[in-house]
Amino acid sequence: MRKITKIKAKYYSKEILKYLLLIGAIYIAASSPYFALNLAKNLSKLKIPKKKLLPAFYYLKRKGLIELKREGQDIALILTKEGEKQAGKYQINDLEIERPKKWDKKYRLVIFDIPATSRIIRDIFRRKLKEFGFYPLQKSVWIYPFQCKEEIELLREFLGLNKKQIQVLEITKLENDKFLKKFFQL
Repeated sequence: MRKITKIKAKYYSKEILKYLLLIGAIYIAASSPYFALNLAKNLSKLKIPKKKLLPAFYYLKRKGLIELKREGQDIALILTKEGEKQAGKYQINDLEIERPKKWDKKYRLVIFDIPATSRIIRDIFRRKLKEFGFYPLQKSVWIYPFQCKEEIELLREFLGLNKKQIQVLEITKLENDKFLKKFFQL
């Protein structure tokens, strides 16, 4: 029974970390007798059962991913550097590109030039493109028929790369694209 509780605390803590990464710190009046209730209200967007919040926070605190700081009458719930890293990984792992109902007849080319010294980063980037459903035209040129610029920018930022190393191009014409239309089911 304890293992299931740990797994759920870990799952809920993942959602809390991603939320804290998006909004920054949460400030709650520590002097209030309704501290836990106010915390639950602040995190209600996550749809985590109230009784699961406390174990998830203890888990995060024990792992050193969040810290509580008293600031006057308030308590600030803040991600540590390690917590930010972990939340960023979760955010990237859960990243998806939505497929619109109708294709705008444009292709998006992602071209990249990541140095051989950063092979691990290059491999991570290629693997993520493959997960997104991109098609490799060449080793460093991948194509996708739907809007993906924001997702690629987020991935580029997370991997610590710049616009010279990864570029997104939008094209309207491509010679002999029948195989791509078949691949992407357009």
